[in-house]
Amino acid sequence: MKQGAAMGTAEIHTGAYRSKREMVFKRLKRDKWLYILLTPGLLYFLVFKYVPMWGILLAFKDFQPFLGFMKSEWVGLEHFRTFFQNPDFFMLLRNTLVLSLLNLVFFFPAPIILALLLNEIRLSFYKRTIQTLIYVPHFISMVIVASISYVFLTTQGGAVNEFLYTYTGSKIDFLADPNWFRPMIILQTIWKECGWGTIIFLAALAGVDVEQYEAAVMDGASRLRQIWHITLPAIRSTIVILLILRMGTILDNGFEQIYLMMNALNREVAEVFDTYVYALGITQGAFSYSTAVGLFKSVIGVVLVLGTNWLAKKFGESGLY
Repeated sequence: MKQGAAMGTAEIHTGAYRSKREMVFKRLKRDKWLYILLTPGLLYFLVFKYVPMWGILLAFKDFQPFLGFMKSEWVGLEHFRTFFQNPDFFMLLRNTLVLSLLNLVFFFPAPIILALLLNEIRLSFYKRTIQTLIYVPHFISMVIVASISYVFLTTQGGAVNEFLYTYTGSKIDFLADPNWFRPMIILQTIWKECGWGTIIFLAALAGVDVEQYEAAVMDGASRLRQIWHITLPAIRSTIVILLILRMGTILDNGFEQIYLMMNALNREVAEVFDTYVYALGITQGAFSYSTAVGLFKSVIGVVLVLGTNWLAKKFGESGLY
């Protein structure tokens, strides 16, 4: 009896598996053109995102170009120990985190505020004109942004310093003073990327039901009340998702911008992980060591994304997954 029951159960499981497999094949056949359209994107991520992850093993080897990847000596966690014991480690960590937190506090809310302001403009002509003007800086190279900053802030005829000298009789060396480096980087980022960052929020705001605003007006709600009770809740999920993604890049400050604005006088506050990896990996050829630093950044980013997503779900948001 027991043997017969077991055979019956096995047949049921086999039949269920067969029916599921047939259903999958039917769906694949039905939506074959959609999967064909999906193929280029999958190949892109496979070739340029997943296959290069094999290079992570470089962080655990003492890579020697003349020996090649496979024959280089395996050293385990040696590069990580060297990195954590490096006297510059805490300086790099402090500079990176301070810049990231300043970006999170000042830059992250800026596109949201700007999108809310743009959403209040009723004349479409003015709205489109302002949007176009604030999008333009995004397409300007960071080299040009650094050059503009130099022209305005240099003590040798810079417009800002000439203005200060005219009214105060003194000049400020913005480009060399460590105290001005971080505000300068944050202002550059806001000016260049704030307008472009409004695109996602404006798209989210476009889906808000107009009848909600009309009902709020009938109830006597002011513009600020409408923003607080209708507009912000409508884009809250978008804000949370972008915040989660932002936490994943908290140790990425942008190599090009920092490198262009850094000099010997402000290096103490300007040197971050990105410039450190470039200095060791490219200029000094420490490929394994710089890969270990990059892997450390990636692991921290993954942990922060998972942690932020978990907190978002705890507070009732949908999160990334």
